[in-house]
Amino acid sequence: MSYHAAPNRHDVLGTRRSGQSGLVLPLISLGLWWNFGDDRPLSTQREIVLHAFDRGIFHFDLANNYGPPAGAAEENFGRIYARDLRRHRHELVISTKAGWRMFPGPHGFGGSAKYLLGSLDNSLTAMGLDYVDIFYSHRPDGDTPLEETCRALDQAVRSGKARYVGISSYAPQQTRRAQKLMRELGTPLVIHQPSYSMLNRWIEDPTFPAPSAHHTGETTPGGPGSLLHTCDELGMGMIGFSPLAQGMLTNKYLGANPHAALRSSRAGASLHREMLKPEVLTQIRHLHELAQARGQSLAQMAIAWVLRDQRITSALIGASSVAQLDDSLGAVTQLEFTADELAAIDRYATDAGINIWREATETLSP
Repeated sequence: MSYHAAPNRHDVLGTRRSGQSGLVLPLISLGLWWNFGDDRPLSTQREIVLHAFDRGIFHFDLANNYGPPAGAAEENFGRIYARDLRRHRHELVISTKAGWRMFPGPHGFGGSAKYLLGSLDNSLTAMGLDYVDIFYSHRPDGDTPLEETCRALDQAVRSGKARYVGISSYAPQQTRRAQKLMRELGTPLVIHQPSYSMLNRWIEDPTFPAPSAHHTGETTPGGPGSLLHTCDELGMGMIGFSPLAQGMLTNKYLGANPHAALRSSRAGASLHREMLKPEVLTQIRHLHELAQARGQSLAQMAIAWVLRDQRITSALIGASSVAQLDDSLGAVTQLEFTADELAAIDRYATDAGINIWREATETLSP
């Protein structure tokens, strides 16, 4: 059956501009991290992607190693794009990344020009694209000079293979240094993609990567020195990934046996048994009660909470079904929070030790 996009698709979600750039993203973007590999029927993937586009999601976020196996998500998205979305290319924002392990050998990961630019060529081939709209350095690399990584990003834009470039999981001081280098090259970074959720608030912490003093009253969340403040000061947008805390901020783990739910889930690559500590499960249950009081699902409140800060351009979600996607999209119907609601959430929205990307973020010294 041929696909015909919903005529009102751009009137559904709302958008925000990425920092001081011309790039505009939907409030919610779809990431193809863990549900678009070869272990999922392509028909299910197609249904999710096309439903997302009909509901106002025009930004699809990938990386070279998304799968499983690594690379499968780009190939599968490429099949959907070729069949259904090619005619809408001018509406789409498609992003990909390189930095984590993709190929064997010493040039199969990191921030070298050889890896980044070679990976970008492979990604374009896999997706059947002439260019991506955003190309990211997926992680900092302490073994490659940041100058080389930045020159590769600059070259990606100058070659026409990327319209914009960004970084992911860089700490505040490294973000500042990278933006300085990119401006000197004439290709400013327009966006940063960090992990961010009610259980992983490192981007608000002005002491990061030192031990956090967050929520002790000693600092103001998102104040000077934090990644949020740094990106805003540098004119960069931010798109928060894993706003549902690797699936923890959903109804899935509210039952009597959350570890059984984990065993039956597909989140094994990013959510481990030790993360579901009793005290964290207590946090999640209290947050669920607050969401119910707002008339939202826990997932909807978690996404709305991430978007409460105008410095966040978009919340980057995943979806394993159309029903799950629709539940997440319901977040935009109630984005406002009262001061009392935010104060109540702050009592339970504290670090849960789930930032599995922290080590990469700390790779580079200031």
